[in-house]
Amino acid sequence: MSRFGVAAYAAVSMETGVAAANPHRLVLMLFEAALVAVHRAAERMRARDIATKGAAISKAIQIIEEGLIASLDEKVGGELAQRLRGLYLYMTQRLLLASVRNDPAGLDEVARLLADLKEAWAAIEPKPAQGHG
Repeated sequence: MSRFGVAAYAAVSMETGVAAANPHRLVLMLFEAALVAVHRAAERMRARDIATKGAAISKAIQIIEEGLIASLDEKVGGELAQRLRGLYLYMTQRLLLASVRNDPAGLDEVARLLADLKEAWAAIEPKPAQGHG
């Protein structure tokens, strides 16, 4: 399969997964995508590939801002949602500084935070309703 074919297949697969996902699964997918972007940025930072590093960091920030922060409902989540918003904003600032300073420790810190949040979110996955027969 050509590189284009693989990319097209991956895009369709992702779109299908998003369309079929429940809100809980969508948040997990956001954590996963942000982690992939941060790991890619760290890899490109080590390779001194500044342009691709910057694009990966921008992608991670976009996922955090437009996905994770946007999904918060402070009316329902109250103080927890407010604290998560603060943590997400901290992560975006840390990513920006890591990019400007070429600081892999900043990327590592954000990756750990995202992984911890993803693990916690996965642990509270709602169980599907059981039908009565």
